[in-house]
Amino acid sequence: MTENAPAMPGKPVEGEEPDLDRRRMLATTTAAVGAVGVALAAVPFIEALEPSESARAAGAPVTIDISKLAPGQMLSASWRSRPVWVLHRTEAQLAELSKLNRQLKDPLSKEDQQAPNLAAWNPVTRAVNPKYLVVVGICTHLGCIPKYRPQVNDPSLPAHWPGGFFCPCHGSRYDLSGRVMDGSPAPLNLPVPPYYFKDANTITAGELADGKEQNWEPNTW
Repeated sequence: MTENAPAMPGKPVEGEEPDLDRRRMLATTTAAVGAVGVALAAVPFIEALEPSESARAAGAPVTIDISKLAPGQMLSASWRSRPVWVLHRTEAQLAELSKLNRQLKDPLSKEDQQAPNLAAWNPVTRAVNPKYLVVVGICTHLGCIPKYRPQVNDPSLPAHWPGGFFCPCHGSRYDLSGRVMDGSPAPLNLPVPPYYFKDANTITAGELADGKEQNWEPNTW
């Protein structure tokens, strides 16, 4: 190398001491960049371990608008991929409920088939507001979906039909409080999930007003 030749980049000039501070800085920068790369590569994996938005939504509480639900009508919403029914019971339907106690397996709702917000509930109506029944619409026998059959003495159903829910799979019968009738293969009443009235026209199903019981499950779905 001639006297005037420039030094090669990154190499010490002959006769000079190496720049140790510069080397330390380069080593530190390289290590930091590598660490960032590892962290960024790990992000998709970490996110994959977290519940997806759809999974969160499947278990999240649902808001149900009942403002247009007329007496005698029922609507269905989805919670945890299960149907939640809201039935607006008529005064006549409510008047019949207590007359059916002797025909039912669990007339006073003693089995663990309702969320623990029953302190102020009537075990016959099984509701926060007696006019509105809120139940999970899955038969407790083998998981079929019962049909809403409100007509009293419906000729297509067993004799003395009082109005209620009839499961077409194996003939389980429930009254208009979701209480299972004697002689049905289903062992338990329809589940009543945790819920509360957000206002006069809105029900939140899937939790209580204080946000508790989001992980509640009945004895049998």
